[in-house]
Amino acid sequence: MADSLPGSTRFHGGSTSAAPKITINPEWEVHPLDVHQMKNSGTEIFILDVRQQKEWDMARIDGALLIPLDQLPARFSELESLRDKHMVVHCHHGARSLRAAAWLRQAGFARVKSMAGGIEAWSLLVDQTVRRY
Repeated sequence: MADSLPGSTRFHGGSTSAAPKITINPEWEVHPLDVHQMKNSGTEIFILDVRQQKEWDMARIDGALLIPLDQLPARFSELESLRDKHMVVHCHHGARSLRAAAWLRQAGFARVKSMAGGIEAWSLLVDQTVRRY
């Protein structure tokens, strides 16, 4: 994935003061612009949202599946068919999704990463129609 070097920072177009600065740990994270590129290029990826239902009701990424973080371990079996797929996990800002990615890797989902900056960064960098909260 482009610009996924340790400590790399990536901005989206124009003025860097308007765009969030996102530092990527490539072992665990993927940049929202890279997720968007994968989706648009036809790369088979699965997007998992680990926020709460009330957050999902406010804003969501098209095609994502909601499994709140507190329910995730009990619902691993629902994801079994995705074990060998690229999986991107997101939350609001990225902390919960990092925890979810770690749990999923421990459960044998080797191709999972957290989307750096969460849906907040997605809203700012990829799809401004996704509500910020």
